[in-house]
Amino acid sequence: MAEGEPLALTYIPEVILKKRKHKEESIALTRKNQLELGQHGGKKKKVDDIKRPEQLVREFRDKELDLIRMKQRTKRAKSGLSIPNSKLLFVIRIHGKNDMHPKTRNILYKLRLTRIFHGVFLKATPGVLELLQKVEPYVTYGYPNVKNVSDLIYKKGYGKIDNKRVPLVDNNIIEQALGKHGIVCLEDVVHEVANAGPHFKEIVSFLGSFSLNRPKEGLLGKKALYKDGGDTGNRENQINDLINKMN
Repeated sequence: MAEGEPLALTYIPEVILKKRKHKEESIALTRKNQLELGQHGGKKKKVDDIKRPEQLVREFRDKELDLIRMKQRTKRAKSGLSIPNSKLLFVIRIHGKNDMHPKTRNILYKLRLTRIFHGVFLKATPGVLELLQKVEPYVTYGYPNVKNVSDLIYKKGYGKIDNKRVPLVDNNIIEQALGKHGIVCLEDVVHEVANAGPHFKEIVSFLGSFSLNRPKEGLLGKKALYKDGGDTGNRENQINDLINKMN
């Protein structure tokens, strides 16, 4: 090619040029929408999600008030704790979100009640009763009958294997996890839990918590004690009515 001679332009079909233009317009529109919606570099916060200073102050005061009330409850004489009529308790978390002090939340987590409307089986020991007294405004509990123990395990029960929740659809799962304790089937699990047997701790640890349905009726939204017309605290045998509504 002679020096100074212009280079020939490469011919590009019109259909390819149209596709390029369409792709560029599509990318530009996508990036514009991402910027508008806050998806480019993080989600755009809604105005409602931004807490005002007075809201933060109110939440802080609520948490501190929760801590003060918890300390007041723990100052009650130990003799004030009612002697349970059963070795077995079923405890349901029914309240608690932004108004909880971190110490209250830690106790609920210790009881494996990490979410609202989750329930757990517990042995009615003095230590457990003291913990329940500390978180009384957020839980309700009582003495489940054998039928409800069986229904909860068969209908809502999951086992934890390798940190995964596994539905209890096969007795081989039970034998694999609990066979060394002589527990080889669901009937054994129900019997051991209902009677708060010697391997109760290992079984409830394997089962974890039970995810229950929000009841259409039976809860009034009050943190007062059940015996005073509220929702919380010891329902004794009446817990079975609530379990039936949530199972």
